[in-house]
Amino acid sequence: MQDKQFSRNGVLFGSSHSEPSALTLPADDDAGLLALEVQFDSLVAELVAAQKASDAAIYPDRGPSAQDSVEAGSEPDTGQGAPTKRAETVLARLYPIEQAIMATPARTITGLGVKARHAAYVMSHYWEAPIDQIDWDARAMRLLIEAVCGLANVPLPSCETAMEVSP
Repeated sequence: MQDKQFSRNGVLFGSSHSEPSALTLPADDDAGLLALEVQFDSLVAELVAAQKASDAAIYPDRGPSAQDSVEAGSEPDTGQGAPTKRAETVLARLYPIEQAIMATPARTITGLGVKARHAAYVMSHYWEAPIDQIDWDARAMRLLIEAVCGLANVPLPSCETAMEVSP
């Protein structure tokens, strides 16, 4: 088969294989990962709302207002068990989504950004302290995740969410 060459900003990428390389795949090749990200983000938002409701049941003075509960799409709970059960239910639904994100290969920088954001969520404790106060391994992972998110032009999960939800 004849060698194919592609140009991106004046740099040639070639392939003599019958399958295209990762650099030449169409931008929508990570559609599966992007769909998983939508589900993941939705479930994490539900989990944060459930955790706020649980905190409100345990610490009524610190809980969300009735307006927060309405915005989260739930009725205010009066008992401690219901919000905890709700959080557990969301975690059970979140687990297979996380497994799928980890198992699905990234084919583009956008897909790699999805995987980096998930890693940031899982390793959220790496953002609890200033970078100069965490150990070497945590610093290396944090800097790598931040670099990938920066390159992919995707935001890290918010610090507020990462600190409120412990996976």
